[in-house]
Amino acid sequence: MLINMDSLNGTQTYHLMTQTIIPRPVAWILTENEGGNYNLAPFSFFTAVCSNPPIIMFSVGKKPSGEVKDTRRNIERTQSFVLHIAGSDLAGPMTETSRTLDYGDSEMDRLALSLDKDWGQPLPRVTQCDVAMHCSLYEIQEMGNNKQGLVFGEIQSVYLSEKVATQEPRLQVDAKSLDPIARLGASEYATLGDIISIPRPE
Repeated sequence: MLINMDSLNGTQTYHLMTQTIIPRPVAWILTENEGGNYNLAPFSFFTAVCSNPPIIMFSVGKKPSGEVKDTRRNIERTQSFVLHIAGSDLAGPMTETSRTLDYGDSEMDRLALSLDKDWGQPLPRVTQCDVAMHCSLYEIQEMGNNKQGLVFGEIQSVYLSEKVATQEPRLQVDAKSLDPIARLGASEYATLGDIISIPRPE
């Protein structure tokens, strides 16, 4: 099968990409709404792009109405956000936060999740996540015909739970313990199966 991308409409292109570019890590992003409550939403067009300075990127589309999504709106206003890596046990709540809500309607009011407001950062983190990164906005670029927002964030601090991280002899995060959820196509997700280790060439 050979598919000419020019023959596909936007929805068909999206489905092809999301079913073949797999698995994708998920950035679960918390931002602050104008009313002082919090927005929480998942993004699977997400990756690390630079280590000096430490910069991540995730891509934000628009609401079905064409409005800018709440996550981008909040980041542009506050210049900060918290990125979580969710374990597979949080796949249900994380998926629920992809629901389109009116601005200011907080996902936190609908879910049995708690926030840690005392971890020393300007925004809280979701307590149930073993990894949280407080990020400041580095820049936003727009891409494509639909003005997809590429949000670049500089990591300012990282929370790692003792369940997944050790520091001897150097920092090591146990991938199996973290058990990160990964996005596939349609309504499918993946968890970590067997982990193989292959030494990199000198």
